[in-house]
Amino acid sequence: MRFFGRAMGGLFLAAVTAALLALAVGVVAAALRERMAAGGPPAPTPERVVSANVLPVEAGRITPVLTAYGEVRAVRTLELRAPQGGRVAELSPRFADGGAVTAGEVLLRLDPAEATAARDLAAAALAEAEAAEREAGRSLLLARDDLTQAEAQLALRAQAVQRQRDIAARGAGSAAAVETAELAQAQAQQALLSSRAALAQAEAAVDQTAIAVTRARISLTEAERVLSETVIRAEFDGRLDGVLPVVTGGQITANEVLGRIIDPAALEVAFRLSTAQYARLIDAQGAPIPAPVTVRLDVAGASLVATGRILRAGASGAEAGGGRVVYAALDAAPGLRPGDFVTVEVAEPPLDAVAELPATAVDAAGRVLALNAEDRLEDVAVAVLRRQGDRVIVAPGALVGREVVAERSPLIGAGIKVRPVRPGTEQAAAEPALVDLSEDRRAALIAAVEGNARMPDEVKAQLIEQLQQDRVPADLVARIEARAGG
Repeated sequence: MRFFGRAMGGLFLAAVTAALLALAVGVVAAALRERMAAGGPPAPTPERVVSANVLPVEAGRITPVLTAYGEVRAVRTLELRAPQGGRVAELSPRFADGGAVTAGEVLLRLDPAEATAARDLAAAALAEAEAAEREAGRSLLLARDDLTQAEAQLALRAQAVQRQRDIAARGAGSAAAVETAELAQAQAQQALLSSRAALAQAEAAVDQTAIAVTRARISLTEAERVLSETVIRAEFDGRLDGVLPVVTGGQITANEVLGRIIDPAALEVAFRLSTAQYARLIDAQGAPIPAPVTVRLDVAGASLVATGRILRAGASGAEAGGGRVVYAALDAAPGLRPGDFVTVEVAEPPLDAVAELPATAVDAAGRVLALNAEDRLEDVAVAVLRRQGDRVIVAPGALVGREVVAERSPLIGAGIKVRPVRPGTEQAAAEPALVDLSEDRRAALIAAVEGNARMPDEVKAQLIEQLQQDRVPADLVARIEARAGG
């Protein structure tokens, strides 16, 4: 019995040993199959090369363009007011908003009856004053003649007194005769004083009538002015705006605003600039330079464009919120109207020895990625002079002639080797080479993909779908065959 038990134990140990050997052989065989399916030992990972769009840096003369926003304003504007009230007797058919008028055209006429009557009364008063002036002139002449006659009478009376005194001295005359002559002389002197007083009154009457004539003429002029103000005319060629709705026969009051005339050919644009922008548009004396401007108004896909030059700047910075308000006169602005909100492009003084790059090529710190002789990237600092939309103007310095990355991304940086894609080669780089596969080669490639145990199922499905196409990318075929060992 002991022999039988030992024999059975030996058989059990032999069976366990054989099972372990078979398990070891299976594990080794599975490892060999997996290794053969993977295409041999893993190859060393090559250096990653990223494609990048590059462009050359070329220096030259560039005129920066400054973009701002402003409002079109009218230079010549006339407010139409009624100098006096009255009834509207005549109205121009173009007296409406937007109506085109010419210089001297009658826009509105008030009833002139009262003004005409006042003018006629003033004319009559002037004629009466002129008649009184002529009468005063004639009276002055008579007064002068009367004074001359009185002076002559006094001279005769003086001679008569002297003659009576001479006769009395010879003893031939009497004292009564001398007294009579002296009394006549005194009367002549009194008449002379009266003539002088009459002359003074005549001269005063002439002065008063002259003043009256002047007043009458002023009244007539004022009456004619009031009569002329019953007609409202256009002072210059333009268009009407803000017209009051009046009708023929309607009443208007004195000093009432009837509308305004705007000259559409005399326009300017007012726009705001920062202090730094304004500093680039002034001369050595601090006055703004006459830089050319382009005004653009985008309307439903179309653009109304006008050109002009900077004319002046605002006197205060407070009106621009710390910046400056600049005014530019427009040469010709067809289609533009006062109040339009427009885009203003100002041509700054040109810059020499500068380069223009895409804004995506320069980071916030003013650095670009430049390509060296080994197609590796270097971080180089540049001086950013202007930013214009999606472009920047830089001082390139030593970068002239070199190539820089046009679009920075998180995948590229200093020291990385890139495959440069230059302008004109984007299409070739975007279209990989394709090859035709025979059915046997296609089946072998699909089998190699399916037998790769380390590849995720989603990736396998993607690759198999690509391999089933009529033409397959050549780099995909080369990669699968390399992993499968040929």
